[in-house]
Amino acid sequence: MAPASGPAAAPAAGPAVAPDAGPVTTPAPAPDGDPDAGPGQEAPPGGGGRQRAGGAAGGRRRWGRWVRRGVFALVLVLVVPLLVAEAALRVNYTGDPADGTYTRGQDAIWLGHAWVDGRKSAADVAALAERLRPTGIHDLYVHTGPLEHDGTLPKAVYPKASWFIAAVHRELPGVRVQAWLGDVLATESPDGLRLERERTRTAVVASTREVLAAGFQGAHFDLEPLHSGDRDYLALLDDLRAVTRAHGALLSVAAHQIDPLPSFHSVWKTLTNHPKWWSQAYFGEVARRVDQIAVMSYDTMQPLQSLYGGYVAQQTSLALEVTPPGTQLLMGLPFYHENRFGHWAHAETVPAAVRGVRLGLSRTDAGRARFGVALYVDFAATEADWTAYREDWVHR
Repeated sequence: MAPASGPAAAPAAGPAVAPDAGPVTTPAPAPDGDPDAGPGQEAPPGGGGRQRAGGAAGGRRRWGRWVRRGVFALVLVLVVPLLVAEAALRVNYTGDPADGTYTRGQDAIWLGHAWVDGRKSAADVAALAERLRPTGIHDLYVHTGPLEHDGTLPKAVYPKASWFIAAVHRELPGVRVQAWLGDVLATESPDGLRLERERTRTAVVASTREVLAAGFQGAHFDLEPLHSGDRDYLALLDDLRAVTRAHGALLSVAAHQIDPLPSFHSVWKTLTNHPKWWSQAYFGEVARRVDQIAVMSYDTMQPLQSLYGGYVAQQTSLALEVTPPGTQLLMGLPFYHENRFGHWAHAETVPAAVRGVRLGLSRTDAGRARFGVALYVDFAATEADWTAYREDWVHR
């Protein structure tokens, strides 16, 4: 997710690189003269030149064969497994979801910064409430950051937060308002927030105390790009959990997708320097430290609705397998429409995502109580998005 406007960060992509080729040995050039001539004997005129030309031509032919074999090997190593994986996703999209795999009334939506900086009015809140009442939405993640790179958060960036929280509670009793805080991490570039610095993590905790004091009922974090296995992030979550519990508030996070193939994040890092995915084990470590975990199950690079839906079904199952029953799991729905590498609007649709969520839920834990979907994002949603969400997931 882009920290300034929403959680839909585009995945970095890079060209595939060929594996290191082994050393290629070519014969040494023939010395001047006939190699069979003994001492004092001269080779026939022109014989050495012909041998040198023949040797060079043979070396070029051998090098060409090595190149062709290398290309073929690259196709086998990269393309064939990809085609097999895509076929598996298509199969994963087949079948019928189980009865009752609809909203549990624990859904969420990401809201833009305009709700807390003074751009929205009481009439806007009333319209939002009218939109949300017949749905299963119980949590609002309203953009309150972004954090500064040192972890601080100026109060001047959310001057209308208390007004918005009070207005929501009047219009939608029981709906919780959480502060959505995020920043770009300095994991793939020199600029950004550095979790390895203790003073930065301390500042993030202090910023969280301030937003909770402003009336927010939880803190929702979206820090990207966050690499799988990051122990500093886990340490931050431990510190944040102590603060949110002391305030009777929720700790919530936006989570990266889980490896669709074993150790795929490591492979992707080698190819692009952008791991993108988390291991399933690391996802579980994060899930055990929070009250809510929302999977950013969009920006998947899938070109077809069926493949995207199959991918979401897979992600739902993988997340359910390692999320503790006491942690609420939410799967992201794409309420936005962009066409770029990593996201195609014709493929990543709300109907495909909802069907994928229901299929994954049906196959893995159909009775899971603490489960929902999270809608990204209010300011980019269309009527078609809302209709698909209500008809396919709310089902009322």
